[in-house]
Amino acid sequence: MRTTVNFDEDDEDIGKAAARLRKESRIGVSEAVNHLTCRGLLAPAERRPFVQQTHPLGLRIEVTHVADAIDVLEGPQAR
Repeated sequence: MRTTVNFDEDDEDIGKAAARLRKESRIGVSEAVNHLTCRGLLAPAERRPFVQQTHPLGLRIEVTHVADAIDVLEGPQAR
């Protein structure tokens, strides 16, 4: 089967990796792309722990009175 593969112009790493593998292993483009694809599919997924990111909103709410806090959060349109 003949297929055309276009490498993303913004990401030269794919083309470079295929060219490097072709040179090292003395194989064709199709073999290099197949090898790199299989290697990527079989590689363990990179797992990074989830870290919650917070950002200061500049809003201070007194939470002693929950009803007042809800009123502030909902804004004037809720009334």
